[in-house]
Amino acid sequence: MSCAYFDSLWFSLYKKDHTRAKVLQWIKDKNVFSRNYTFVPIVCWNHWSLLILCHFGEIDCLRTRSPCMLLLDSLLGAEPKRLEPDIRKFIIIISIPIHIFYSHLQNTEVCCVFVKIRFVFDVFESEGRKESRKCISDIPLLIPKVPQQRNGDECGSYVLYFIYRFVEIAPSNFTQQGYPYFLTEEWFTEDDFDNFSKEIETFSMSKKKSASQEMDATKCSSPSPVQCEIHTGNNIIEID
Repeated sequence: MSCAYFDSLWFSLYKKDHTRAKVLQWIKDKNVFSRNYTFVPIVCWNHWSLLILCHFGEIDCLRTRSPCMLLLDSLLGAEPKRLEPDIRKFIIIISIPIHIFYSHLQNTEVCCVFVKIRFVFDVFESEGRKESRKCISDIPLLIPKVPQQRNGDECGSYVLYFIYRFVEIAPSNFTQQGYPYFLTEEWFTEDDFDNFSKEIETFSMSKKKSASQEMDATKCSSPSPVQCEIHTGNNIIEID
């Protein structure tokens, strides 16, 4: 099983006209269409959620796998549709229907809404793909009912843990017929999440300490004019 991960800055940078083309080039370098899964962290209204692109190279109806998109949100109580305006700006070119499936454990409520998918079209076009708009519009967006955060500042850690646990047990072929698979409220326990969060906090503190020590050791002055660098994986945007 092969996976790719979009840098957490790409969602925001894509929405800006002057960085959109660069982001699409970075996405092209990720070879999305040769991956089983691609993870796209999304931040909107100071809240993190996770978009997963599944089997995007399998859009041909004759193939055994079919693509879909998963939106994992640890704050479903605030309504996932609140993200729709920003997702609309991020993923769209024209208004076309996409089926959104809200999974509620035993039953599934199906809601058809009009969502613009500029991002999806741009990803396909950047790779020189020739799929029709109808084929792309038929890619479903699935919103399962996953474990929920207990306070207002855990969403970022939940996104990391969603990725970690998904990679551990995701099937090589994620189908709508098998949905929601393991993506339920019982996916993992609060203790599992708490232990993971402690490990992340320890790692983060260690990195901050190392960075602080390196800064104290160098203490070099900034050049003029100051150059700011936004690091996105192996890519850097230099801003004079």
